[in-house]
Amino acid sequence: MRVISIINLKGGVAKTTTTVNMACLLAEKGYKVLIVDNDKQGNASKAFGMYDPESGDNMAKVMLETVPLIDIVKRTKYENLDIAPANMDLLEANLRVIADVSRAQQTRIKRALEKESEISQVSAAEEYDFIIFDNAPDINMSIINALVVSDDVIVPLEIDQYSFDGLEILLEQIAAVKEDFNPKINFMGCLITKYREREDVQAQGAEVLENKCKTFKTRIRRTEQKPQESTFARIPLVEYSTRCGASKDYRSFVDEYLNAVGEKTEEK
Repeated sequence: MRVISIINLKGGVAKTTTTVNMACLLAEKGYKVLIVDNDKQGNASKAFGMYDPESGDNMAKVMLETVPLIDIVKRTKYENLDIAPANMDLLEANLRVIADVSRAQQTRIKRALEKESEISQVSAAEEYDFIIFDNAPDINMSIINALVVSDDVIVPLEIDQYSFDGLEILLEQIAAVKEDFNPKINFMGCLITKYREREDVQAQGAEVLENKCKTFKTRIRRTEQKPQESTFARIPLVEYSTRCGASKDYRSFVDEYLNAVGEKTEEK
């Protein structure tokens, strides 16, 4: 099992789009994949038609109760791809966890990940090859919990100054988690999204970023309309429009990631 956190403190940089399409492409290759929606807005859940504002079986329950993560998992219509959903309950859950000093606050998802279901006698850690956290643009207790269990951190990022401004703070937080809770956590790099390859400022910004920190070679091109259309259709972009530039780039990115972590890129 390998756990990935997709995170950026800035919104609108394609975190959920990256999570959804990365997960779909890994599942397409034959890996068993679980998306963990770790954002109260529940956009990853919505992407698969799994958002339920009334359901109590969501990530808030994992944060507040000693339940196995696998017990809240929902199956999507895609083979090998499941999701642990979220809704606005996660907002209150984060506040309640901070106030609860009766048990450890930072390792609740870790325990839930490793805990076996009484029904299936299996844990999420045993069931999946990849677990991908779609994290909110924030540093709260559920985000810290996700970082505590993560092997890899990927930061989708647009080429603009506002995106760069929060990067140093995020890297400091990852370093703190590494020192205090998770020595195996690895910052894989920034993934440039919405890239406009014909604009000089984009190339210059990408060069600045590459000199600043680790960055994936693949850049996700800005593609007009198709990404937005795919959200309304609730179909991952890589399926909705296989020929658009961003879809092709996400395929290249997943192969680059698998090569970086030593996994084979052909189907299992």
